[in-house]
Amino acid sequence: MNKADAVMKQLLTFCLLILCFSQPASADNREREQIKRSIIKIYTTAAAPDYFNPWALLNAQQLSGSGAVIDGKQILTNAHVIANGSFIQVQRHGDAQKFRARVKFVSHDADLALLTVEDESFFDDTRPLSLGKLPDLQEEVTVYGYPIGGKSLSITRGVLSRVEHQYYAHAESYLMAGQIDAAINPGNSGGPVISGGRIVGVAMQTNHSQGAENLGYFVPPSVIDHVLKDAEDGVHQGFPELGVVTQSLESPSMKAAAGLAEDQQGALVVRVFEDSPAAQVLKSGDVLLAVDGYEIAPDRTIEWRENQRTNYHYAVDQYHVGDQLPVRYARNGEIHTAEITLSATPPSRSLVQGEKFDQRPRYYIYGGVVFVPLNMNLIKRWGNNWHSKAPIEYLYARNQWSSPEQNELVVALKVLPAPVNLGYHDWKNWIIESVNGTRIHNFQQFSQLLENNQQPFVELLDSAGYRMVLDAAAAGEQQPFILQTYQIPDRHSQGLFGALANTETADSGDGGQ
Repeated sequence: MNKADAVMKQLLTFCLLILCFSQPASADNREREQIKRSIIKIYTTAAAPDYFNPWALLNAQQLSGSGAVIDGKQILTNAHVIANGSFIQVQRHGDAQKFRARVKFVSHDADLALLTVEDESFFDDTRPLSLGKLPDLQEEVTVYGYPIGGKSLSITRGVLSRVEHQYYAHAESYLMAGQIDAAINPGNSGGPVISGGRIVGVAMQTNHSQGAENLGYFVPPSVIDHVLKDAEDGVHQGFPELGVVTQSLESPSMKAAAGLAEDQQGALVVRVFEDSPAAQVLKSGDVLLAVDGYEIAPDRTIEWRENQRTNYHYAVDQYHVGDQLPVRYARNGEIHTAEITLSATPPSRSLVQGEKFDQRPRYYIYGGVVFVPLNMNLIKRWGNNWHSKAPIEYLYARNQWSSPEQNELVVALKVLPAPVNLGYHDWKNWIIESVNGTRIHNFQQFSQLLENNQQPFVELLDSAGYRMVLDAAAAGEQQPFILQTYQIPDRHSQGLFGALANTETADSGDGGQ
């Protein structure tokens, strides 16, 4: 072989090498560009209710978030991106045009929402991203989104470092979450976490704990899949409830007292809610040994994946309302098996109901006193430091269980000064226990007691014996004046009394009714 042939052979080999390496790179680039076209920027105009003035709205805010196109010509994003949204627009990567969107389905518990776009041409040249399996620990994932501070798509990488149950900041639910060493910045929320070209999570929140840096959390595939199946019929049922409260059974003495042998382990049942599905099977003092075949450890965890543990509620969360959950439990040392038909989780098991979204507050005004139910929306009205700024009575009530006799607390939020309420003008944030000697069960029943009152006076009493007395006739006479003076449109929230409220609105002339 002469020198010229040798040079030509080297050049040919070099070209072949370039071709071999450039083809996969080119394919990877095309794949990334296609994914980018499926990442959506979301613009939300949100006007949240003012729980200090429940007939009004707070100033509208302009918010932004991220999402991804999935099967069914819909966009998967976070619920908190569109919560209380009155106007929503979406925009594709690289496009200047914005399209009007609306909420198709929302699960605030899972912090997930599905959007649809009125103009279906929006989905042209986009490829629906499919749902993948959760990667193993220490595997790299890519987060796509539009963080604040710019209009361009941001792509960051991180390593999956932990998967276990966490509290979701949006609705304070307790579900499985993945943790990555990449911060989820404002605007990134709702963006997909990608591995192998598939969605393996939805970015939702960052860790603001002191000393935590670049830690973000995402909604994992198990939760996403549950919500997508729940959305198939358009009726939100959420995650089912087992209906028991348990505690760890790590104490040898407690374990022996529960009748367990040394080689047995489980979680001690300390409370069974009488209206829950578990009430047909379990009792306080039982030991929950296994759920859906997962053995429960003394610290109430199960091994959901090899060498990875999380709270046993993971097994319950895989089921839907109406499904039968297999359980194994011990009672007085005897082992039993059963199936529990799961039901929908009630609004709250606490006397203080959890935060709600996309709803107007309930209120009732009588004699210039503004009454509202106690809930987390009201408590969080004290701002980010509500843990220390909200009234101590409100915070204490969060630790009280509801019951069939009382499932909601009623608060005299404030007094609108008028002649009928002289002597009480500085009363506020007052939790009431009874009306004319009748104990309060919930806000609806309380409002009905005042609405139907035939006594000359209304006496409100708290648990310490303090009372407020209002003249019933004066309260009715001064109602129009009070509403007009303080520019309040209605004396109670819309729909509080159902058909009764509609009839009053048509017939009454009391300044808003």
